Amino acid sequence: MHGTPPVKTDSAGYNLRRLHVDEVDFVTSYYNQNGDHSAVTGGIGSEKVTDLANSLDLHLVWLSKSLNKNTLAVGLGFDYHTAASQAYVSQTGASKATGTRVYPSLDWTVESAKSGNTFGIGAYYSGEFNYHSLGADLHFSVKTDNKMGEFSAKLQGYFDKVTLIYPDEFEPASSLPTDDQGGNVTGHHGHRNYGSSPRDTYTASLSYSQIINSRLQIAILGDVVTQNGYLGLPFHRVYFSNGKDTIEKLPSSRFKLPVGLRANYFLGDNIILRAYYRYYADNWGIRSNTIGLEVPYKITPFFSISPFYRFYSQSASTYFAPYEAHSPTDQYYTSNYEYAKFNSQFFGVGFRIAPPGGVFGWQGLHELEIRYGHYSQNTDLSSDVVSLSLGFK
Repeated sequence: MHGTPPVKTDSAGYNLRRLHVDEVDFVTSYYNQNGDHSAVTGGIGSEKVTDLANSLDLHLVWLSKSLNKNTLAVGLGFDYHTAASQAYVSQTGASKATGTRVYPSLDWTVESAKSGNTFGIGAYYSGEFNYHSLGADLHFSVKTDNKMGEFSAKLQGYFDKVTLIYPDEFEPASSLPTDDQGGNVTGHHGHRNYGSSPRDTYTASLSYSQIINSRLQIAILGDVVTQNGYLGLPFHRVYFSNGKDTIEKLPSSRFKLPVGLRANYFLGDNIILRAYYRYYADNWGIRSNTIGLEVPYKITPFFSISPFYRFYSQSASTYFAPYEAHSPTDQYYTSNYEYAKFNSQFFGVGFRIAPPGGVFGWQGLHELEIRYGHYSQNTDLSSDVVSLSLGFK
């Protein structure tokens, strides 16, 4: 009897549908920052920060009986950072200046074999000493009939707990260290009674992408973001014009509206122009504009170089003033330069190799990318970041 037996066909169909590892991505980066406008010391003082970040993402894929593609993305991130300003949460400079953050994630997406439309859900957690966050999202995309356009939406919610770590001169009696009998003890020993305050963030991210022709693709992007709860940090000091100090005070709600446009133009076979523009506004008085350009150039079929540049300009928040510039009669106040007026530039280059035989002849390692970027702000803040990305199949 000739031909393939039915059991063989069934077995092959089963093998196509079974769960398998599609891709594993590993990214590690090192970040170094310097500046002299620390929010911990009221808008003055060292902003030196270093951060070593690592993330691992595992993509599991299987086909349903209707041949819809299911993707389960499992991620785990770990950061270790040092911040000079954290040492001055205590005026003596005796506070802890290092920290770690762990952030696992889980996302399940189904793609229709017939239409190409997708639907998915995700869950996230991020935890460090003074901040814990739980998040969830629902996302979907719908393609046009000719598959040239696609509408995407993601609805996200983050539910955070901010640990109320005050500068030592403002610590409430209830947070002072206690001994085993519950009595207060001097110094920074014993059990700290830190409280926490909630912060909720809800985001609706919408986009529409369109293939105009074989060379040009564009995308329109927009977000609607609302935040409620404790939106400052209790260890950020503010110094008033009369020399007295306190901790920053910000409104308990915030509304953000960023909109953007992205365009990719294929300039011949070896060059792509990737342009980006974003306008941002919120009800705290900040308005900003971002323009960016990246130009990947394929030197060989398997090696490319990507220089990039981004310019950002921001107006100051209604609630910001520098060191000793706030009036004691102000209702809200912060000296965190995140809310100041400034311009910034970010530029650098990336190198990517993806040979068909695998990187360095290792078949499983299908791509390697190294990126370096330098950031500078006209408030004298500057930073450098270098990252390594490995993709395994």
